[in-house]
Amino acid sequence: MKLIIATIKPFKLEEVREALTAIGVRGMMVTEIKGFGSQSGHTEIYRGAEYAVNFVPKVKLEIVVGDAMADDVVATIAKTAKTDKIGDGKIFVLDVESALRVRTGETDADAI
Repeated sequence: MKLIIATIKPFKLEEVREALTAIGVRGMMVTEIKGFGSQSGHTEIYRGAEYAVNFVPKVKLEIVVGDAMADDVVATIAKTAKTDKIGDGKIFVLDVESALRVRTGETDADAI
């Protein structure tokens, strides 16, 4: 099993969710986060005063899938979240040692 962690722009969330559902992803966790990377934040003007915004709003997706599906999930997120502008996000893939569905006691692949 693989844990896929992706950070994307917030306005892309629904489009990415629909694309992942279409390829068979059955669930994901979504968290609103703030961060910065290459863009190192930006400046904005509020009530006539310019100020620095050091952290940019993002959405973090966490998805656990079987090994065979991981490459398709990564490709789908990358294709759907891409805007060709700085700050499109990152995708990380990690190994998952085990999983347990609390309600039923199912483990590993049966739990996802």
